[in-house]
This record gives sequence, structure tokens and C-alpha cells, in this order.
Amino acid sequence: MNLAVKLEALHYRARANRWMRYFTTFTRLALAAGFLPAGYVKIIGERFTDLHNNQPMGHYLEALHHTGYYYTFIGYAQVLAAMLLLIPRTVVLGTLLYLPIILNICTLSFAVRFEGSLLTAPLMVIACVYLLCWHYERIKYIFPFNNPPFIQPAQNNRFPKLFLAVVIATFLAVGFTVTHLYKLMPRNTQVDCETQCDDSEIPEACKVFCESIHKNGQDLDKSLDDYERALKQKK
Repeated sequence: MNLAVKLEALHYRARANRWMRYFTTFTRLALAAGFLPAGYVKIIGERFTDLHNNQPMGHYLEALHHTGYYYTFIGYAQVLAAMLLLIPRTVVLGTLLYLPIILNICTLSFAVRFEGSLLTAPLMVIACVYLLCWHYERIKYIFPFNNPPFIQPAQNNRFPKLFLAVVIATFLAVGFTVTHLYKLMPRNTQVDCETQCDDSEIPEACKVFCESIHKNGQDLDKSLDDYERALKQKK
């Protein structure tokens, strides 16, 4: 059995399961709920968060807020993607619009170590990929496979225990990864940042990092350099 046939069989077996359809509907609604308020805030011209400008993500969002109609454009794109996800006939189009936006947010979250979306953004990326897999029959023609004939499987109401285990394992794996990926996080305020210093190898060096971010307004890389220098001096 070639790869195309295996993918086709797996895809239609999943789509025939009632519980999988419920999960897919929940995924669509959850993704739409994630973008509707965020997009609306941008459309009406309000700043997305109240993070201060010295915080890396706050610095980026402040600059983004001052980009004029580009800021509004992002808001409309987010709302449009969310609305398309709510309509069954346009789910694929909505997902294709949603995915690059949330992938950009995910990359940004890791680049500036922003805790606010460090967990949710990668999960939303995975959710978009899942929706594209769910609608494989609509996008399979872009793959260099021979397309086998469609075979409608019988309806299946069996609860997908293995799939549920994979979902839970994915959530736990992403959660564990993002919480153990970095030794230092800028956090939202200097006080919050310094709460991690008690568990740091050298608390004084950690506090130098927090001051460099929140008091001196240095970017993340410069603050990490300050931390490394302080770490060497304290040893």
C-alpha cells in the first residue's frame, strides 16, 4: 500500500468518527475565539496589551501600534480568518489565512520569550495543521502523490481513545518544553522577573538581567549579554 492510499484511508476513517467531528468543531471555535477579540482591538485602534515599553514584547507591540493602517490591517486579517473558520464551507480558506498569522505570533513569542503566548501560540499552530489534515481531501492535490479513488467509510461512533491520548501528550509535551526551554524569562514586570532569581544559579546576575530589561530598556540579547558578564564576575 503506497503512501497516498494510507493517508487517504487514515483521513476518511477519522472523518467517519463522530467524536473526531466534535473535536474538529471545538478546534474551529477555539481558534476563532482566539482571534476575534485580538483582531477587534486592533481594528478600533487600541493597544493590544498594557505591557510597558521596556518589556521586549511591549516594545514590539508599542511600535506595531504606531504603524497606522498596517496595525488595523492585521486586525481585519485576524477577524476575517476567524469568521471564515466559523463557516463550514470556508474552513480551509480560513485556516490557510490563520496559519501564517499565528505562526508569526508563535515565532515572535519564542524570539522575545513572551510568556503570554509561549504556550498558546504553538498549540494554535498545531491546531491549524490539524484542521488542514482534517480537510486533506481539499488540499491533497498540491501533493506529488497519485490520488486514489474516494471510498466512503462506514460511520463510526467509537470513542477515539488513542487520539485523545495523542492530544493530551501533545499538550503536555508543548507545555513541558516551553516551561523548561529558557533559564531566564523577561516576564511582564521587574518584580515578576526577579521572582525567578531565587532559583537562579547566581541571584545577583539574574537581577542584573531583570534591571537591564525593565529598568534600562535594553533588548533581550543585550540583557542576556549583561547577565552572562555578571555571571562570570560573580563566580
